[in-house]
Amino acid sequence: MTAIHGPVHGTWEPHPAARWEDGFLSGNGHHGALVFGEPDAERVVVTHHTLVRPGGDGEHRRPPRLAAELPALQDRLLAGDRTAAEGFTDGRPMQWVQPFHPAFQIRLARRAAGCHDYRRDVDFTTGVVRTTCAGWRSRVFVSRADDVIVQHITAPALTLDISLDHRLPGAPDHLAVGHGAVIIPEGALLSLRARYPDSDRAFTGVTLVVVTGGTTTLAPPHAHVEGARSVTLLTRVRRHTGELDVTAEGRALRDLPTVYDELLERHVALHRTAYERVTLDLAADPAGRALPGSELLKRPRDPALLERLFAAGRYHLLSAGGLFPPRLTGLWTGDWNTAWSGAFTNDANLNLQTASAAAAALPEVTEAHATLIHRQLPDWRDNARAIFGARGVVAPAHTDGESGHSYHFSREYPLHLWTAGADWLLKPLVDHDETHGTRDPRTASALAEVALFYEDFLTRTDDDGHLVVVPSYSPENRPAGASWGTINAAMDLSAARHALLTAADYHPGTPEADRWQALAERLPPHRINEDGALAEWAWPGLVDSYDHRHLSHLYGVWPLEEITPYDTPDLAAAAHRALELRGAENDSAHGHLHHALIAARLRDGERVAHALGQVLDGDFFHTSLMSAHYPNRQVYNADAAHTLPAVLIEMFVQSTPHRLALLPAPPPALPAGRLTGVRTRFGAEVDLTWGPDGATAVLRPTRTVRIDVRTSSGDAELIDLVAGEDHALSMGAWQHPPPCQAESGS
Repeated sequence: MTAIHGPVHGTWEPHPAARWEDGFLSGNGHHGALVFGEPDAERVVVTHHTLVRPGGDGEHRRPPRLAAELPALQDRLLAGDRTAAEGFTDGRPMQWVQPFHPAFQIRLARRAAGCHDYRRDVDFTTGVVRTTCAGWRSRVFVSRADDVIVQHITAPALTLDISLDHRLPGAPDHLAVGHGAVIIPEGALLSLRARYPDSDRAFTGVTLVVVTGGTTTLAPPHAHVEGARSVTLLTRVRRHTGELDVTAEGRALRDLPTVYDELLERHVALHRTAYERVTLDLAADPAGRALPGSELLKRPRDPALLERLFAAGRYHLLSAGGLFPPRLTGLWTGDWNTAWSGAFTNDANLNLQTASAAAAALPEVTEAHATLIHRQLPDWRDNARAIFGARGVVAPAHTDGESGHSYHFSREYPLHLWTAGADWLLKPLVDHDETHGTRDPRTASALAEVALFYEDFLTRTDDDGHLVVVPSYSPENRPAGASWGTINAAMDLSAARHALLTAADYHPGTPEADRWQALAERLPPHRINEDGALAEWAWPGLVDSYDHRHLSHLYGVWPLEEITPYDTPDLAAAAHRALELRGAENDSAHGHLHHALIAARLRDGERVAHALGQVLDGDFFHTSLMSAHYPNRQVYNADAAHTLPAVLIEMFVQSTPHRLALLPAPPPALPAGRLTGVRTRFGAEVDLTWGPDGATAVLRPTRTVRIDVRTSSGDAELIDLVAGEDHALSMGAWQHPPPCQAESGS
């Protein structure tokens, strides 16, 4: 085998994927393709971000009208009634958002011809999933240029049956399915229409079959190809009301190029450019880099595994982000029964999955995130008015992509009381603006609406004259001995303060900015509890519950910079103590990696490594290198896959608009490496190289700025960057910085 001198930008397996969870993935942020199956029965599951199953009570899909009862609830909570919020509903049952589901599978069946030298692989640089055995070769990708799933199959005297099959696990019994198949000059046109039970909505898939050589006949709903040199399939799926014009859809597919190489070239020009912006090389052993993913996963301490997971994470994140950002399952599922509805879970998971977008140079993902937000702002306004009687906006904790209304809540999960969501969801857009040196007027407008909400909502004060956030909710935890709806959750305090100050910063010199700044100054400080930890609730008598997967109370550490070892060392030490005391509860992947992100901000490389180790040792990754929510590959879920690149970047490079931290939390097991192309929030690209003898960083600024540089040794230096002029930094032998310690206050 040829020596491997750098990180591997793909993964491979010597055996077929019998489970859809192990199927290799391709996507363009709209359509997804999940490729698995036996050599003689390959299957491609087709997905699309718009595919959610309609259902539920229409009235209960709107926010509850509770504003008139809000003052009485506030009175009771402030008077010490710790269970008052449990009755703050309109009596509706728990209702999930509409569940995400697959469309159908494209089945390719051929006569059993024996198979040797089987191999399947996915190339992250192109998005092509390839299967080969004997003389058979199948290639699949989802075009970013033409928004179509492309399959190309070649074999000597190729004989093949092609069908569209809706029969996937969990498909509704009463799904009304109709098939179409017609012969056309190119070969055949297949269609599948499925109407949801008790709904006027449906989805339709159309596949153009282009046959080179041989003959094409129909055995509906199959197309039979005999003796061909190659077959190319072009597939799209649409969700719609009424009937879709299949003839027009087929005509649109026939207008596309049908030569595989031309289709691929158009796609790769967009995909490769995005994928190759950032790379990570951890000086792994070439022998590890050469292994199939299934074998590499058995070596959780091999740097080659982290290299490949970093590459796979960026690839999958890019592939899932387009029309929307990634769902809980990214853009893929092979089962109609998606856990937690395959929703966008806003109170932790979505921001964790997209945490690397700015630094890892994936503005495509941030734009998808922005699209989701801006199309739902009218619903966010409804939430603010109906629940709180306020102007402005309140974000929901869950959305299916269609509705931004807060209607998923219950006694144990009073998610309709979560007021921090709009700031939390807008923070990545602010990071994007800082990274690119521009201010999106849409972000400025949305921030102003968040500030308006706080103007109307923050009306109660405590005995010291501080504003009180009441009701308040820390996802998805509650104080010991109290109910979930409480007062002054740390996340709510951080979000209100950040939203008001950021809105003011986006609207300088205006009367509104002055009001918002003054309001922010009236918020109370964070509380440090009797354990020396930053308290999850800054209200007397509310006792922390430490064993929980969420770390919402440390929002001020990550992704905000409200609490840092450099500017607020005492609070940073208290936050570090809170992190030390936090349990893992149910071992969810997002909890471990959220822990790692916060530990990296607090310069605790050993804690970062431990949290990463929990995931790597816990068998969270399928051979597709997509991940699971729980250990032992339980519940298909993209949290670990998509969040891991952010953790690795934060170990080595962190930035704010005026600060660069180099090697703030390097794990001992990774003594050498190179990270290139990282974007900073002061407008420079960074290439970092480190090893036992020292480290160097090359900064390529796009704007002129003075920044504060911090290194692992604790050194601090102010440097001036000039737009267009590279700046090199050299450091001595790097060392592990001491984490924030409560006793040292640093």
